[in-house]
Amino acid sequence: MKDQKFITIGEIMLRLTPPNYEKIRMASVFEASYGGSEANIALALANLGVDSSFFSVVPNNSIGKSAIRMLRSNDVHCSPMILSTPEETPTHRLGSYYLETGFGIRASKVTYDRKHSAITEYDFSNVDMKELLSGFTWLHMSGITPALGPNCAELTLRAMKTAKEMGLTVSFDGNFRSKLWTWDEARDFCTQCLPYVDVLLGIEPYHLWKDETDITKGDVKDGIPLQPSYEQQDEINRAFAERYPNIKCIARHVRYAHSGSENSLKAFLWYDDHTFESKLFTFTILDRVGGGDAFASGLIYAMMHDYKPMDMVNFAVASSAIKHTIRGDANITDDVDTIKNLMDMNYDIKR
Repeated sequence: MKDQKFITIGEIMLRLTPPNYEKIRMASVFEASYGGSEANIALALANLGVDSSFFSVVPNNSIGKSAIRMLRSNDVHCSPMILSTPEETPTHRLGSYYLETGFGIRASKVTYDRKHSAITEYDFSNVDMKELLSGFTWLHMSGITPALGPNCAELTLRAMKTAKEMGLTVSFDGNFRSKLWTWDEARDFCTQCLPYVDVLLGIEPYHLWKDETDITKGDVKDGIPLQPSYEQQDEINRAFAERYPNIKCIARHVRYAHSGSENSLKAFLWYDDHTFESKLFTFTILDRVGGGDAFASGLIYAMMHDYKPMDMVNFAVASSAIKHTIRGDANITDDVDTIKNLMDMNYDIKR
């Protein structure tokens, strides 16, 4: 592993969860924690020993400071963080969300309360992006941040363009959230990001037109099922790589939901002009939120440590599978061997 320094940019939120799989309308107490896609990845990588930093804006009050304290307690560097004043972010709040954890046939459900959060009201025009990214080797962004507002969309593109100019590895996860913007809005924006991406996580939401001069001919991904065959995924990977030769790696996990409590996962990885398919992992779910982020952090860790392609994709899926057994948003696993043992499907007790 070279001297890798990772940074990601996004929103961290307060998560409120009724205990014991209760529904919100039944709850009299809520378990409080913090999460958010980019923060989850920073936390996971920091726990695995990667030098990891997080940039965001939180209000300069007890809730914002508590979110930072949680990040720091997991070895995430928070020096880039902005603690905003009421003048800078008038609503002066940390976004939050409520999670009803699914059980059996009942699926999990998320309710957002994040409008007018500090990151959406902050003016980023005075942020020196080159200074912010100086000294880092890897930038990760997601499609959630630009969905929060025009200022965050501008921040996302500016960060990715600057990182590309500075020679950082740039990873991007489209992470579509239907409660934040429409499918077409997400595709239009996220497609703009593709020329700056080295590592692409997921194959949506992007336009990948069969004919750029005649979009009526449709998208390469049209008609592809959520659980594609190897051949279908390979065709899509090759189309992305041909259209965007800057993309060196494409990874997406495929979920099979047997019930709200039992899922299976596998993944496909495009690397070195070849599509690799992982093992299939089946597991019982304690907490599903953050599973995609754990997949992303597992892949990033494996790439940073020069794993072989099949080990990269299996390590990434194993990271996601383990996260499903951990309560909270992030994969708080500080033992790489735990993930490797699952990657090898070794379930024996470790003494």
